[in-house]
Amino acid sequence: MTTHNTEGAAQPRFGTKERLFYSTLHKRVDEYFKSNNIKKTGNTEMYIKTVFMFALFFVPYSILISNMVMPGWVSILLCVVVGLGTAGIGLSVMHDANHGSYSSIPWLNNLMSRTLNFVGGHYFNWQMQHNVLHHTYTNVDGHDEDIVPPFFLRFSPHAEWRKIHRGQAYYAWFFYGLLTLSWVTLKDFSQLIRFSKMGLLRQRKEKVGQHLTEMILTKIGYYMLMMVLPLLVTEYVWWQVLIGFFINHFTASLLLSLIFQTAHVMPEAEFPQPDEKGQMEHDWAVHQLYTTCNFAPKSKIFAWYAGGLNRQIEHHLFPSICHVHYEKIAPIVEQTAKEFGYPYNVEPTFASAIVSHLKLLNEFGNPQKNAA
Repeated sequence: MTTHNTEGAAQPRFGTKERLFYSTLHKRVDEYFKSNNIKKTGNTEMYIKTVFMFALFFVPYSILISNMVMPGWVSILLCVVVGLGTAGIGLSVMHDANHGSYSSIPWLNNLMSRTLNFVGGHYFNWQMQHNVLHHTYTNVDGHDEDIVPPFFLRFSPHAEWRKIHRGQAYYAWFFYGLLTLSWVTLKDFSQLIRFSKMGLLRQRKEKVGQHLTEMILTKIGYYMLMMVLPLLVTEYVWWQVLIGFFINHFTASLLLSLIFQTAHVMPEAEFPQPDEKGQMEHDWAVHQLYTTCNFAPKSKIFAWYAGGLNRQIEHHLFPSICHVHYEKIAPIVEQTAKEFGYPYNVEPTFASAIVSHLKLLNEFGNPQKNAA
């Protein structure tokens, strides 16, 4: 049985017999951009969205530290909106920048990728976990860190089962709400050490000390902004600031977790494993089709806020294309997938995707019951 361990595991190899699909798809998508004379990176819509997401964070934050007299429920609501802004910066700004698709200007991508540091995380860890491991080995247990949760959650049928998993469909949502709190406290440090041991920093000629220094300094700045400054300039006492901090993170974490989990930990998605020789069944691009799901394709408002990540199939196949273009290239991807006889998984709404995800969590938590 595969265990939850990406460190030291041999890298699976993808097949080569199905490359015609991706080469055909790539030509068709390239033709769309060429015929419409548009760049694959961000545009005015992307830059307007950036301003909006930062305003979604800073406007309620500014009101909270203004010492304005307000009912408690209004303060709570403002903390929720700060959380929406936190998630929005990650989904619609940082995510594209870390894939190099925010702009055609490299330094601007580098700058905007560090917006993750602004909200308490560390951009390099995200690149390693998300860009390198998740995008390459999607849903491959032991290699995709996105399906390597803490011991009390089980996201893969190949992972070790424990009795505690029986109730994960009921308690998982609470732990989803702790995602970013984990990042801004201990997880970033443990990840950096683990990625260094895996050789990921050495491969990219990165230095642990440099990233550790940047991480410590930016986290100090983040805590100064979110906890120290409110204590210095407002009449809130420490426990009120702490509650507001928790509400902000719980809101952002729950949204981020559900958006990413409903893209891969789904009944429609497969969890393929390499054979005894380390060979995967499919080509990398076809593998993405079997392991990824779209949801809420008709919801323009949700897609706008979520950085187009309701169209994860398009994102996984073309991570270097800015998400503002996904809606236009989605019909090309769907048509080509069906033409080649491959799946194109879609849940009609975000709500239905969440329900399906919870059903799969229940199935993974009760394998004996489902096997019977």
